[in-house]
Amino acid sequence: MESLLPLLLLISLTSVIGLLLRAKKGVLKKRTRVKISEGEFGGKYGSRLTILQFSTTFCSECRTAKAIVNDVVKDLKDISYVEVDAESNLNLVRRVDIRSTPTTVFLDSKGFEIARAKGAPKRDQLIKAIKAI
Repeated sequence: MESLLPLLLLISLTSVIGLLLRAKKGVLKKRTRVKISEGEFGGKYGSRLTILQFSTTFCSECRTAKAIVNDVVKDLKDISYVEVDAESNLNLVRRVDIRSTPTTVFLDSKGFEIARAKGAPKRDQLIKAIKAI
């Protein structure tokens, strides 16, 4: 019985850490004001907001993030949504400090970063952030 106690403690600790990491995934966080030009991501700024999603080819969570963002912004004409291939845009990825995909970056109408979400953004937070702008 004594030999099982360390194993149970280890399993409990890893479970708690896993749940904490999962809770942080997709949460919008305010960021410093980095400017990203239209030429860098190959698109146009939206009149109210631009959403950049950094993705890679083999990322299954990227497809989920794309579906969520597309569904939320499909009827909003003042918001521009651009999917950026992280592998093809390594200079931008390094400059903006993208460390994992998907990462969704929110730009104001002038191209300054105002928030970002690592992982697929949560639908309710995405809607709340768009309404706040």
